Amino acid sequence: MVIAIDGTAGSGKSTVAKKLAQILNYNYIDSGALYRTIALKVLQENVDIENEDLISALFRKIDIEQHFDEGSLTVLCDGEDITKEIRSPEVSKIVSQVAAQPGVRYHVTALMHVWGAAGQVVIDGRDIGTYVFPNADYKFYIEASPRIRAERRFKELVETGYGGTVEEIEAQIIKRDQLDSSREMAPLKKANDAITIDTSTMTIDDVVQTLTENIRKQNGN
Repeated sequence: MVIAIDGTAGSGKSTVAKKLAQILNYNYIDSGALYRTIALKVLQENVDIENEDLISALFRKIDIEQHFDEGSLTVLCDGEDITKEIRSPEVSKIVSQVAAQPGVRYHVTALMHVWGAAGQVVIDGRDIGTYVFPNADYKFYIEASPRIRAERRFKELVETGYGGTVEEIEAQIIKRDQLDSSREMAPLKKANDAITIDTSTMTIDDVVQTLTENIRKQNGN
């Protein structure tokens, strides 16, 4: 059983995916965290962001782990906990550019296939239902207005000690949407058989309930 949750940056898909996985007692995989891990390493190693070969080589030599426990995800790179660092504004600025590179997407997709092979997993991202797991049992597409997403992201950054303004974050989100939707390989788009949920006026619990109800409905329960 694979549940694919795709959507735009900051739409809340990771939060609802974790809650859904916890309710179902499933594992959770955050594909965005994989790309963020690579972006963080690019910054740390001062690798040329335009050099796809170097970035692909960097990915192959690092060890990435994700551990989901009691609704919380921990991301490790070479044994170091980088869960907070990958959410920094610096990483956010370059992650779409890193993720657009075919070599990077190929390696990340291969890793997710390995992690998801056991089934009973909820995976969120931008191309899960269209490219990574096109035969997923359930597919959802989560979206919200850019302003709402910026306000949510701003609140998260304040809580984690990072700065910025809502306007700056909104501009970054709009740019990320454009980059994600226009990239050559596996662009952000809704799968034809995915259920769209606009979270702009919904609470997290409302969204999770909607997902759960749709899954039960498709199951005939």
